[in-house]
Amino acid sequence: MSRIGVFICHCGINIAGTVDVERVAEEVGRHPDVAFATDYSYMCSDPGQQLMRDAIRHHDLDAVVVAACSPSMHEATFRRAASAEGLNPYRLEIANIREQCSWVHQHEPDPATEKAVEIVHTVVEKVKRDERLEPFRLPLTKRALVIGGGIAGIQTALDIANAGFPVVLVEREARLGGKMAQLSGTYLNFDAAPGLLSRKVRQVLDHPHIDVLTESEVASVEGYVGNFEVQISPAAVSDVEPSQRSVGGEVGESEPSGAPMAEPLEVGAIVVATGWDAYPLHRLPEYGGGELKDVVDGLTFEKMLQEGELRRPSDGRLPQEVVFVQCAGSRDPERGVSYCSKVCCMTVAKQAMTFKEHVPEGQAYVFYIDIRSAGKGYDEYVQEAMEEQDILYLRGKVSKIFGDGRKVKVWGADTLSNQPIEVAADLVVLATPMLPSSQAFDVAQMLRVGTDEYGFFSEAHPKLRPVESLTAGVFLAGAAQGPKDIPETVSQASGAAAKVLQLFSHDEMTQEPTVAYVVEELCSGCGICVEVCPYEARTLDPMRRIATVNAALCQNCGACLVACPNKASRIRNWTPEQILAMADAVID
Repeated sequence: MSRIGVFICHCGINIAGTVDVERVAEEVGRHPDVAFATDYSYMCSDPGQQLMRDAIRHHDLDAVVVAACSPSMHEATFRRAASAEGLNPYRLEIANIREQCSWVHQHEPDPATEKAVEIVHTVVEKVKRDERLEPFRLPLTKRALVIGGGIAGIQTALDIANAGFPVVLVEREARLGGKMAQLSGTYLNFDAAPGLLSRKVRQVLDHPHIDVLTESEVASVEGYVGNFEVQISPAAVSDVEPSQRSVGGEVGESEPSGAPMAEPLEVGAIVVATGWDAYPLHRLPEYGGGELKDVVDGLTFEKMLQEGELRRPSDGRLPQEVVFVQCAGSRDPERGVSYCSKVCCMTVAKQAMTFKEHVPEGQAYVFYIDIRSAGKGYDEYVQEAMEEQDILYLRGKVSKIFGDGRKVKVWGADTLSNQPIEVAADLVVLATPMLPSSQAFDVAQMLRVGTDEYGFFSEAHPKLRPVESLTAGVFLAGAAQGPKDIPETVSQASGAAAKVLQLFSHDEMTQEPTVAYVVEELCSGCGICVEVCPYEARTLDPMRRIATVNAALCQNCGACLVACPNKASRIRNWTPEQILAMADAVID
């Protein structure tokens, strides 16, 4: 007979405000396998954990049930506490009586209490049948792969390499730098970009722990966290013109330090830093995109600024009047881009002020919906553009842009004065949205990483795990995860590098043992489970003709259990016997 301890958490009033926790402890304590049952205000607190540890020791408990919040909140916390007293941590289970009981029955205290009792009873039946499991120990390859040679990939590679671990940096283009290499300067500290990026690139190329593979791409990825096998091949295409690949001449002079590898590359962690792509101008015909030579996007204008003397594309004349159109294609669900790209307001302010430096007697106009300048010194920067540089900001949407002789006519409205506006401009610059990289979808499929509805890589949790993907060992950096500016990109890159270093700080990998397995006597070798496994964790043994499980790849999703016609597929500590016992506890 088991000796199970049950600990009921009040969770302040989150549970106790609805559920009679003392009654739950009293009724569950009558179960023949429950040796000890009690309640406490906050079980996750240090005193609560100590209460559980003391009870395990004094009552010789061999299993524990904590009736509290979701297992995702504190299961690891309670398992650590139980393990400290010698209890196998996989003989501890969480009964969720907060999200699944008190919160959904706030106006029904008596039924909620009865339901809580039943929930705890079911988990008692489960835990008494739990196996004593041990984590798997797996080798760990302490080398990182960084996909993308923009500022995100550069910063990630440097942070990892500076800690003493080897890095392979893969870039599709002939030069490092990404989109930052196409900028004439940055806002707030305009003159910093060329020298800063050149120094970063040189540090990467000269670093003894970094192998740079330019004009290369990831062809395939096999394996799992700590033990990936990656095949690198020559890049199929080059999206960026050679003239756009350098900043201040220095980055363009960089030499790649390697070539695509013929043999598979073994790495322990992968950082995705594939960056972003520009919105195609031809998708904005009402703005003359793709039709009028003097209607350009922001990156094209940056190239014009890099060339020194500002000249408009159509006839080489010095533009005297320039119109900047913010949100050109952004925040527009009909175009599939309902999001804000975050950087446009600041970039337009920088570009408008740079235009004024080139053409002091010129006039810059900015059509905007609203200004989003959230950052240290950002709003002050925009105010400087308005007040000190005399850049005319017009709150309103541009309705049409068309050619009129040597001028480009811009029709819009000033919503503050309710007046229509027509500007005869020499040049129009469209602040178009940042799109996911064209290679993002293929990379996501190779890495088994999710993407959002727009195609950006999805993080594991937007607040608590912003640089991690749901695939263990794969991390995200920069605009691959969503639109962001250079400071935020660099910060996230260093965050991703820190996660890699945390992984590499261990001598070996540990894998949760609650994974799928196969009852060989029941397996017919039909292969259905192999086809449905989304993590490619299952194969057919060619000799024995039975399914096998790679425990390192299994993510405990249960797809194989549903598919198996013979019920040969099982999950540790989630067996059919346990589930039926839990059902019997509710029915009895």
